[in-house]
Amino acid sequence: MFGALYLVDGSADALLEVAREVTPRFEICGRGDLALDLAGLTRLLGHPHALARELRRSAAARGLHVAIAMAGTCTAARLLARHAGRVVTAAAAPIVVAPGAEAAVVAPLPLALVADIEEPSTLAPSNALPHDRTVAPSHDLLSTFRRWGLQTLGDLAALPADAVATRLGTDGLRWHRLAEGRDLRPLRPAVAEERFEQALDLEWPIEGLEPLSFVLSRLLEPLAAHLERRGRGAAVLHLRLHLVTRAVHERSLELPAPMRDARTLRTLLLLDLESHPAPAAIDRVVVAVDPTPARVLQFSLLQRPLPSPEQLSTLTARLTAVMGEGRCGSPMVADSWRPGAFEMKPFSPTPNLQAPTSTSRTPTVALRRFRQPVSARVRTNEGTPVHVAIDRRGLDGGCVERCAGPWRTSGDWWKNDPPVGGGVVGVGSCRAWDRDEWDVTLGDGATYRIHRDRATGAWFVEGIYD
Repeated sequence: MFGALYLVDGSADALLEVAREVTPRFEICGRGDLALDLAGLTRLLGHPHALARELRRSAAARGLHVAIAMAGTCTAARLLARHAGRVVTAAAAPIVVAPGAEAAVVAPLPLALVADIEEPSTLAPSNALPHDRTVAPSHDLLSTFRRWGLQTLGDLAALPADAVATRLGTDGLRWHRLAEGRDLRPLRPAVAEERFEQALDLEWPIEGLEPLSFVLSRLLEPLAAHLERRGRGAAVLHLRLHLVTRAVHERSLELPAPMRDARTLRTLLLLDLESHPAPAAIDRVVVAVDPTPARVLQFSLLQRPLPSPEQLSTLTARLTAVMGEGRCGSPMVADSWRPGAFEMKPFSPTPNLQAPTSTSRTPTVALRRFRQPVSARVRTNEGTPVHVAIDRRGLDGGCVERCAGPWRTSGDWWKNDPPVGGGVVGVGSCRAWDRDEWDVTLGDGATYRIHRDRATGAWFVEGIYD
């Protein structure tokens, strides 16, 4: 036995509450349109008529006008409820059809109801009046059937199914079965949104990380167990600290990989709170996660296993607490013409499972940059370097035997910052630069990259070629 609820007037959210009071197995077919699986409920609530009266009473208690229909198939119940909600007054009694009589009962109904079931988006809003709930005959099959002179579901059901399928294909055969009140698929129960959240109201306000650590352990352990039962992992970890000042201190951590280890999650939160402590005492703690499917680990027989994401996340959080935000991770080339510019990205190593395609190695020349350019004294002849004296132990200067340049580079001058000469600057810096670069080979046989800052005239050794 199946039931259908079609909202005539009222709130669609309240209609969901009516369905949940009767059965957990119901499908949301559209806003204000529900299909219910009533199998086995007659033993609890009695005859289907008594069950229909209970649904009507529950809807009336919430101020809803609902059309109710019950039948042996979900399709027949939906067709009858829709027709009753549009044609019959809201005070009409619920419709109950004995199993096996669906085709005969739905036969007088208009053919446009099938188009309504096929296209739920054509439904009017739930607060529309019954006479406003009209379905535009925009469906191609509906227009075809009307050209054939078919007006009701019985007219379509009387046609031979084989002939309809031959002329209209699978779509026509589907309409033919719906006109007979037959179900094309099983009911798809709506799954309630599951929240992965734990909260605790404290009897006395707490301050500091040590007492908060015990509270977080108490909240994260059941939360981790919940994630494990559902085969999920935490993608984002949210922490809300309700303070005695009525303010809320919120922190969110994006995790590099799905994880559900309670100890690791607690450590990450505590390390983050070391850098961003709560400004007042705490009287309520809420921990929530954004779930995601748990990762499946498949180790390689040819490579060493990488550290677990829990270990990497803890190490990265500890380094960030010491070094500061944006100073830990993997360096990557920045989209900038600034020499030596780089930016940091989260450290997430991935194993390279592809075998090398070739064992041959082509000799390459690489510039080994100094982390901080080294000051130098350069003597020039008509603007060309002829002698370089380097102010660092282990780097021998000397006369310039060969040189190439200059290459002039400049940028960020539009940001109205003073030009910068030496130093490797990250992409986040807004300082301008303007300099001439040279490649010089000295008497010791080493080749260096040197540059002159045009704003100050100072010389620097940027790196050495390997």
